[in-house]
Amino acid sequence: MTTPRVYVIHENPEWFPPFAEAFAAEGVPVEELLLTDGGALGSIDLAAEPAPGVYWSRMSASSHTRGNEHSKEYARALLGWLERSGATVVNGSHVLELEVSKVAQHGLLRDAGFDVPRTTAVFGSSALKDAARTFTGGADVPFITKHNQGGKGLGVRRFDTLAEFDAHVDSPEFEAPVDGITLLQELLTAREPFITRAEFVGGEFVYAVRVDTSAGSFELCPADACEVPQVIAGAVCEVPGTETSGTAAPGAPAAFSIRGEVTAEHPLVQQLRTFLADQRIQVAGVEFMETTDGRTVVYDVNTNTNYNPAVEAVAPVSGPRAIARFTGALLEQAYAASATTA
Repeated sequence: MTTPRVYVIHENPEWFPPFAEAFAAEGVPVEELLLTDGGALGSIDLAAEPAPGVYWSRMSASSHTRGNEHSKEYARALLGWLERSGATVVNGSHVLELEVSKVAQHGLLRDAGFDVPRTTAVFGSSALKDAARTFTGGADVPFITKHNQGGKGLGVRRFDTLAEFDAHVDSPEFEAPVDGITLLQELLTAREPFITRAEFVGGEFVYAVRVDTSAGSFELCPADACEVPQVIAGAVCEVPGTETSGTAAPGAPAAFSIRGEVTAEHPLVQQLRTFLADQRIQVAGVEFMETTDGRTVVYDVNTNTNYNPAVEAVAPVSGPRAIARFTGALLEQAYAASATTA
């Protein structure tokens, strides 16, 4: 019999080393299930039972940008098979559907009582110009676009006039979303130049990260391995977390830092904790912005969260090690129970 372990379902090996180190440090056996064409898991026997273990999915909405356009479909098939077999799955198929749809996230957050950005979902490109006019009431007011299946700042651009937007839609620079759905969204202005990302593991708050936006970046991935183009629609698109020392240019704020005043007792954190429990999301980073007009707007639920090394170096709790402990405890519970009943 295969020794029970934690299986990590993903498609980007560059993001995995911090997790491998965390599992090793916690003494939890772990194995990658790489869902790529030619990856470690090339097939599954649908009549077979899954190998004993806990299966943690950290599939990314941006997998298609790394040449893994079918990884989402591989994950749907794999997670469905695991769940029908009764395997223990962390961030299962229902969470995958949230990861790859900002429309789904928006609806669930709104229904749970969070303040969310005013948003219109547009199917295809032919309706975009008319939809933008309806969205702005025909006026030249700033708004942004983004892809429904996002990540890496996909499709995020600011437009100040309808003429500017029309020209972009007709230009070679227009980025067609992988699922054909473009979002039109109100432009939010932060009270201070940062957004906050609250990290949760096992449904419990880990820490909050202050993400500096003074450079205008739409790429908020905290991992060392994130690589994106340097400019998106005039906004500087940095590669956060690549400063291995955790230092920024002299006088500049750190791209990522702990926001110590946001604790587990914070009312929004408690509301998010309840939301994640209701949606059966065990591991996530949730982003929100405090605006100049006094709103606290929740706009993104990231279920394949990465952790910034500079933040991890000073955080009171390690995110990756919290995941290793959480999944390790699930592993111990499942197989201690099996041994007792055997």
